[in-house]
Amino acid sequence: MWGRSASFLLDKRLRDQHPSLSSPSSSSPDSTMDPNPNPNHGVSAYYQTRAEHHAIVSSDWLAQAQAAVDREGDTALMEGPHASAAVSLSASKHFSVIDEFNYWRKKPDLAEAVAAIMALAAVIRSCEATTMMELEIELKKASDMLKSWDTTSISLSAGCDLFMRYVTRTSAVEYEDFHAAKLRLIERGEKFGEISMKARRTIAMLGQDFVFDGCTILVHGFSRVVLEVLKLAASNRKLFRIFCTEGRPDKTGLRLSKELAALGVPVKLLIDSAVAYAMDEVDMVFVGADGVVESGGIINMMGTYQTALVAHSMNKPVYVAAESYKFARLYPLDQKDLEPALHPIDFGVPIPSGVEVETSARDYTPPQYLTLLFTDLGVLTPSVVSDELIQLYL
Repeated sequence: MWGRSASFLLDKRLRDQHPSLSSPSSSSPDSTMDPNPNPNHGVSAYYQTRAEHHAIVSSDWLAQAQAAVDREGDTALMEGPHASAAVSLSASKHFSVIDEFNYWRKKPDLAEAVAAIMALAAVIRSCEATTMMELEIELKKASDMLKSWDTTSISLSAGCDLFMRYVTRTSAVEYEDFHAAKLRLIERGEKFGEISMKARRTIAMLGQDFVFDGCTILVHGFSRVVLEVLKLAASNRKLFRIFCTEGRPDKTGLRLSKELAALGVPVKLLIDSAVAYAMDEVDMVFVGADGVVESGGIINMMGTYQTALVAHSMNKPVYVAAESYKFARLYPLDQKDLEPALHPIDFGVPIPSGVEVETSARDYTPPQYLTLLFTDLGVLTPSVVSDELIQLYL
């Protein structure tokens, strides 16, 4: 992969222009190293660092992550309207982080947070800063601009914050030459983008042990990572059926039921108020998450809380599938602690004057009503989430 990456191209260009960058230097040994010194090229150094220093990720899980990486192509990272900036720094004069973000956001299978991560990686490649301080300032400005694009998006904000922490934690003091330091940041940015793009596949693999033949799964809302879990289970010839809630107000359940029906999976569509009625037939509940908070609870589309309450009261496990870039440094105490995310509701009939309509589009589900979280960091209990957040942000 790295032979075609932006860091490799820029590194080669700079070494051709400045032969001194390729010569050994006792004060800057890293500048002559291979752009990807990681001996295990398939799995990102991020996961191996976690395994070595924190002993949280097991060798079995690394093997699963390796398999997930091997199944995906490596060409996507070099796409984008400003990919030429990797070999031509002059393109940065016309660079717009919002335009780059919108380009990636239009891809149907790409999450909004990943689009932001890819845009921030492009900022590093295109930036004309001459010092590390200038580069970090430009990156921070771009991150703030993306977060202000949608202040209610938890995953967008968390993704930007995690990218900043992951990329800039490499100390500039290690490199006497700014270009070598910038190349290292580009490399780290691309690695983080790779991690994020592979996350969904990794989670799908981890969830397979929990989907068994003959089970009935209740799904609330449309989650691309939950859909990936179910797609992989169907491709493995597992026999199961799905109950989809309608998902008012945007009817996300209709969209999910269409996707699953196309795979030949038996699907039954329920109105949202029929969750308790149908729960007795259900073996487990699967939901996605807009954000995973410090308590181990989740913020997700409206109705997730009541679905989890019903499942918990009837001893049904509730599984959450969420990528690690959705882990946010938030600690809501109740529903009113959330940033309002409003969605207009069309009831199909005129609303009488003086009648107030609740337009909140999401709710908070406390951790005691959740069983497990399937993430690209592993299968976690809600109580472990706070430890994972510390590792991610520190």
